[in-house]
Amino acid sequence: MVESTRRTLLRAGAAAAVSGPAAALVASWHATVQAAPQLGGVSAFGSVTVGPDDPRYRSLALRGYNHRFQGKPEQIRVVGSTEDVVRAVDEAVRTKRRIAVRSGGHCFENFVDDPDVRILIDMVAMTQVDYDRRRNAFMVEAGATLGEVYRKLFLGWGVTIPGGTCPGVGAGGHVCGGGYGALCRMYGLTVDHLFAVEVVVVDRSGKARSVVATREPSDPNRDLWWAHTGGGGGNFGIVTRYWFRSPDAQGTDPGRLLPRPPSTVLSYSLDWPWSELDRDSFVRLMRNYGEWGERNSAPGSPAAAFYGEFVLASKPSETIGISGQVTAGSGADRLLDDLVTTLGRGVGVRPLRQSSTMPWLASATQAINDPTTFDRRLKLKSGYRRRRCTDQQIATAYRHLTRAGDNDPSGGLFINTYGGRVNAVSPGTTAMPHRDSIFLIGFLAGWQDPAEDSRHLTWIREFYRDFYAGGGGVPAGEDDDGAFINYPDADLADPRYNTSGTPWHTLYYKDNYARLQQVKRRWDPRNVFHHALSIRPN
Repeated sequence: MVESTRRTLLRAGAAAAVSGPAAALVASWHATVQAAPQLGGVSAFGSVTVGPDDPRYRSLALRGYNHRFQGKPEQIRVVGSTEDVVRAVDEAVRTKRRIAVRSGGHCFENFVDDPDVRILIDMVAMTQVDYDRRRNAFMVEAGATLGEVYRKLFLGWGVTIPGGTCPGVGAGGHVCGGGYGALCRMYGLTVDHLFAVEVVVVDRSGKARSVVATREPSDPNRDLWWAHTGGGGGNFGIVTRYWFRSPDAQGTDPGRLLPRPPSTVLSYSLDWPWSELDRDSFVRLMRNYGEWGERNSAPGSPAAAFYGEFVLASKPSETIGISGQVTAGSGADRLLDDLVTTLGRGVGVRPLRQSSTMPWLASATQAINDPTTFDRRLKLKSGYRRRRCTDQQIATAYRHLTRAGDNDPSGGLFINTYGGRVNAVSPGTTAMPHRDSIFLIGFLAGWQDPAEDSRHLTWIREFYRDFYAGGGGVPAGEDDDGAFINYPDADLADPRYNTSGTPWHTLYYKDNYARLQQVKRRWDPRNVFHHALSIRPN
C-alpha cells in the first residue's frame, strides 16, 4: 500500500513499521548486488539455494510484510538471472512442488507466505535498472525497489515512472497490479507506461521457458503483456524484467521516453486534533474533502499536480490529517491554500499546517524513520470511489473510529486522491479497469499479538461491512468502482463477508476478467501459479 499512509496509521498508537531484522537483511542483499559486477547485462550474482537448516533461512523466510502469515518452504532460491528462475520453476514442476515468488515482500495476504508453498523464489538479487537501446526502453528487474528505480532513472536520464510512495516496495508485484502513487494524477498509472515484460511461464507439457511480450500490435505475445498491465501478481508466471516507454514517446533520446518529474515538490501536512472534532464537524470536514475531489480530479485539471492521503487514525490517536505533495512549481502554494480554505468551510477547527519545498528525488526516496518491530500483523481492505463518500458513510466511519472502550491504536481509514490522468485511459486498454474514480479508500488494522487476531479482524470487517452497507458489505454500490488488487482481501471471495452478489473477480477486474481468463488458459494451462485470488482458468 502507500507506505506513508500505513506509517501514519501505525504510528498513531506508538505502533511501528515492519522493518527490523528482515529489512536489514534485504538492505544488505541490495547493497551486495548493487556492488557486484554486471556481465553482459546479466547480474553476476549466481543462484543461491537456502534450506531450513541454513542460518540465512529464517531471515529470508520471514521478510514478508505481514506476519499474520508465515510459510515454511523447503527451499528459498535467491536468483540472479532469468535463467536461474527458469531452472527453479522447472524443478518445482518436475517434483510437483508448489512455487511462489517474492520481490519486495509487501503482499497483504498469504499468496507467498503459505505453508503449501514448497519452493520460494526470492528476487532480491535482481535489481538492475538500465536503458535498453535495442528496445528503446528502460529495463527494470523485478527485484528492484521503487526507491532504486526512481534514483537510477532520475540521476541517469532525468525521468521516472509514476509509481508508489514507498521506496521499499519491489517492482515485481507493484507494477503488474497497476501501481499508483503521488504522480499518477499527472502521468497515469505505472502500467500506462509499460512497454514490455519478460515472464517465466510453464507450457502444457510442464516445461518452463522465458517469454518477452510487448505492447506492439504485431506481437503474437501481446496478450501476456496486457495481462501484466493490472492483472495482478502470481497469475501467469514469474516476471523477471519490465521495460518502460510512454505510449506517446517519440525518437530515441532516453530523456524523452518517460515522464520528467519536477525538480522540487511542496511537501505538506494538515492535522486536526480529535479532541476538537465532534461528529458534525468530522462529517463536514470529510464532505468538504470529497467535494474538492469531485471538482478537481478530471484529466488535465490544474489540481492534478496535487496528491493527498487523508489518514483517519482511530482514537486514541491525537489527530487525523492529510499529507502529500504538490508539484505545480510556483502554483503549489496556491493549490494548497485552496484546499485548506475548502476543508475549513463550516468546520470551525483550524488545522496545524506544515509545508516545505524539497527536491523531488529526496521526496520520492526518503527513508522510513519509524521505530521498528518484526512481528506486525495486518489486514487491509480497499474500495474505489467515483464520488465523495456519503454523509452516512462518513458518520459510520466516525462511529467506528471513536468507539468507546474499543481501543485500536493502529487501525484506521485512508482516502487518497486519485483520478486525473488515470481516468484518461479507457478501461480495456490495460487490464487495470478502474478508470473513472476520484478516490482510493483503504481500511487498515495492525497489531502484534496473535491472541488479538480475532478482535482486530472483527473490528475491520465490521467497519468495512457497515461502510458499504448499501453495496452488500463491499464496494459494489452505485458510486463505488470495486477494489484494488494490490491491496488483496480474501474476504471478498467469502460469502460471509461479501453478500452483494458481485463476485470478487468483478470487484477487482470488472469486464476484463474474461479476457484475463483467456490469457491464463494460454500461458498457464496447468495452473502452476495460483493463490486465493488468482485468475481462474475456467
